[in-house]
Amino acid sequence: MGDDNPTVDQVAVEDTDNGKIEKNLKSRTTWLRLLFMCIFCLLISLAGMVGSVVVVLGFLWVLFTGEINRQLQQTGQSLASYIYEIVRYLTFNVENKPFPFGGDWPSGKSEE
Repeated sequence: MGDDNPTVDQVAVEDTDNGKIEKNLKSRTTWLRLLFMCIFCLLISLAGMVGSVVVVLGFLWVLFTGEINRQLQQTGQSLASYIYEIVRYLTFNVENKPFPFGGDWPSGKSEE
């Protein structure tokens, strides 16, 4: 074996990514986004629980009246749109924060 080829231990690793990582770790906006992401995780859980109540009430309404309750239907659509907005924010598809820290509460109008 010749000494011309360095061993793995002797190869210098470029340090270019360490600067980016350090910058990201010290970024106030990154940590602030984490805080908002945690808040929105709580809000999406709450919205899911409210959605479950809307589903049960909607089913009971249809069971006893035979008709769809339009107010519950609109509430369900509004909750579904809100959950969708939160998921888009949490998955870094949008930068705009959903309600209550950014946009308005989504309407309950069907998108059909």
